[in-house]
Amino acid sequence: MTPGARVSAAIAVLDRVAAGEPAEKALTNWARGARYAGSKDRAAVRDHVFDVLRRWRSTAAMGGADTGRGRMIGLLRQDGPSPETLFDGAGHAPAPLSPEEEDAGSAPDGAASRDMPDWLWPQLARDLGPQADAVAEALRHRAPVFVRVNTLRADPDGARAALADEGIEARPAALSPNALEIAAGARGLARGAAFTGGVVEMQDAASQAVVDALPLAPGMRVLDYCAGGGGKALAMAARLNGGPVAVHDAELARMKDVPARATRAGADLRIEEHPRGEWDLVLCDVPCSGSGAWCRAPEGKWRLTQAGLDALCRTQTEILDRTAPLVAPGGVLAYATCSLLACENTAAVERFLADHSGWMLQDSRSFLPGPDGDGLFVAVLSRAG
Repeated sequence: MTPGARVSAAIAVLDRVAAGEPAEKALTNWARGARYAGSKDRAAVRDHVFDVLRRWRSTAAMGGADTGRGRMIGLLRQDGPSPETLFDGAGHAPAPLSPEEEDAGSAPDGAASRDMPDWLWPQLARDLGPQADAVAEALRHRAPVFVRVNTLRADPDGARAALADEGIEARPAALSPNALEIAAGARGLARGAAFTGGVVEMQDAASQAVVDALPLAPGMRVLDYCAGGGGKALAMAARLNGGPVAVHDAELARMKDVPARATRAGADLRIEEHPRGEWDLVLCDVPCSGSGAWCRAPEGKWRLTQAGLDALCRTQTEILDRTAPLVAPGGVLAYATCSLLACENTAAVERFLADHSGWMLQDSRSFLPGPDGDGLFVAVLSRAG
């Protein structure tokens, strides 16, 4: 595919997304009907689509239209090359810009200039204060790629050497001693021996730092209550010399890959459909807005509503209420989100402490999205012995 044809494909996918189709589904449906597209073509189209999703409002403003075509014009006006070089009508490229399109478009302002919903930006600005603009800007761009060195298989130097043998350049990351940032060759990670052999796992550096903040020690009874795909459970198991770590999720299907991931990593993860008894540490990585990771999953920025956010906050409170009795006296309840919003983070912890006697805040940490990793929050709550 020519660069222009890739832009045409992105326009078609973006129009389907604007009509309500999830981006991943729209990309898959396009790829199924485009057998001529090679892996580099599919990757390029995907990059166009997600670059626009991160900047949904500003690209529309600069392109002069709330359409896939308008947004791709706006994206090119932001990042280059000039849209006229790709909108030339040659082959499968988009038709040339009309006189109206050449004159259309303007610099956005307010929440649109930050690619934020109007209703959410004041709340985020209040919660983040002087850091709000830098955070909004970080969410407008692609996130770095990080891996976690699985210390059950290798040390960081050994993992870097294994990746280098596969043509993948990695360097130490700032937030966690076992985190590596992939500087080159990221697209080959999932097919490489370092990944398939369990030497490294895909995991954001801030997510790794959340696990680093947990007071883990071998022999502890540990439960990951909202385990999902098991990323944090695997990181905890590595700190526990392999485990065991019990994993639970309200939807079992989310954990379908956990057994294979645990085998690959050499970790002991045990699925608990109905956790009972008392645990020394319970981690609740709760469902949340995902606002700290909107650079990776930008659709969430535009799908979220105030009603949806309020429902998430209620769910977070319910999970804390449900898991508190599972913590043994003297044990720890760890609450984590990938959110930037105070209502999901500090306010949730304050609500819990106000409603539950015998608990105290032992530690809390916030990570903001940027070159070092995603935006996450973790609070460590200790129960009186």
